[in-house]
Amino acid sequence: MPRFKTYNYDQNAMVVINYQDQLQPGTFEHAVHYLIEHKLDLSVFHPKYRNDATGRLSYDPSILLKIILFAYSKGITSSREMQWSCETNIIFKALSCDTVPHFTTLASFVSRHSDEIEALFEQVLLVCHEQGLLGNELFAIDGCKMSSDASKEWSGTFKELGEKRDKLRGLIRHHLLEHYARDEAETEADLDRDIRRAKTILSLDAAMNKVDRFLKMHSPRMGRGKRIKEVKSNLTDSESAKMTTSKGTIQGYNGVATVDKKHQIIIAAQAFVEGQEHHTLQHVLETVEARFKKLGIAENIYQKGTVVTADTGFANDKFIGNKFEQPQAGPKSESHG
Repeated sequence: MPRFKTYNYDQNAMVVINYQDQLQPGTFEHAVHYLIEHKLDLSVFHPKYRNDATGRLSYDPSILLKIILFAYSKGITSSREMQWSCETNIIFKALSCDTVPHFTTLASFVSRHSDEIEALFEQVLLVCHEQGLLGNELFAIDGCKMSSDASKEWSGTFKELGEKRDKLRGLIRHHLLEHYARDEAETEADLDRDIRRAKTILSLDAAMNKVDRFLKMHSPRMGRGKRIKEVKSNLTDSESAKMTTSKGTIQGYNGVATVDKKHQIIIAAQAFVEGQEHHTLQHVLETVEARFKKLGIAENIYQKGTVVTADTGFANDKFIGNKFEQPQAGPKSESHG
């Protein structure tokens, strides 16, 4: 009978690890580390920090950015999962220098620095241009529906939300009348039922107040389709919308990205709150044009013969007629079904 060396997983080991050695050249993590350490100006984040003389030390923005960007590249968007990865994954440990920022720190950094992160994106785009990674010959525009954390059950037009509020008020009145009809419980079962009814009333009252506050503090949101009409608002996330996808209806956003053909570099990415895409074309093209002018890549990128391609969902006859058909006033536009 053959003999084998024994092994035991239930043991500890002291392992010497150099974090720099874990970031091997040619990998994405090395590229993120090098760019943030040597190419990007992170001083744009500094004005929002107020601990020059007092207060506790903060995590360096470079550390937080490395964690977040590498996590995004792995499809990790949860701040809690990012924190867990810093505790268990050797690459995350290397990028964070074995620090473990709390998930609230990571979430707050993203939410507080949206403008600064956009400026950082432009710095990365400029580095790509300097490295010859942008062809500027063909830009492709496409979109995808992205789910939000808001429940679609809390969506509706103002008329629908008003009806929901009235229905909740009616249910509260019904339960209260039943509760008043029984002045005191006669048995333990009656007592349990009264307790459940009281909890139901409190829950319904909280839901009714939530709808009522929203209707008082917000205005109906109008869509931008061919026929101007009200679109459904959401009480939990007023910036999201109900959208139809191939897998059903979701509550979320319409993410639109513009990509340069040469090396599939994303040159613009935005989130819109309407499912239809035809009204986004003008905004997307103008954003790209302004960004390239701001970075000094091209005064007017579309006058250089750049071709822009998008599917038929982006077709906008009014914009194309006013913008594209004028000589030297816009890019060639192609629609592909």
